Amino acid sequence: MEINEYQKKALKTLNPALDKKDVLINGVMGLCGESGEAIDIVKKHLHQGHELDSEKLINELGDIAWYLVETAYALGADLEDVLRKNIEKLEKRYPEGFDEERSMNREE
Repeated sequence: MEINEYQKKALKTLNPALDKKDVLINGVMGLCGESGEAIDIVKKHLHQGHELDSEKLINELGDIAWYLVETAYALGADLEDVLRKNIEKLEKRYPEGFDEERSMNREE
């Protein structure tokens, strides 16, 4: 599936009663909440003796993706543009790939 196709399909489940401001707020709040659920799975694995529940973590990553779609939509952006801009930033920051020195002494 292409990323913008995912965005289009995911947006079919967006609450139509929300205005753009509320979509933005719900999107960023959802990103935080679902990220918290993802880290909780890893925390339980690392510090509480649980087996890593990869399937549950994958499901949380899907929820994070949904809220990323919602947030991008509120900003009038498609996911392809969001991801492309991120790669451009990373390539500028690490033109030869990750570098610890560049990471510690970056300008932005």
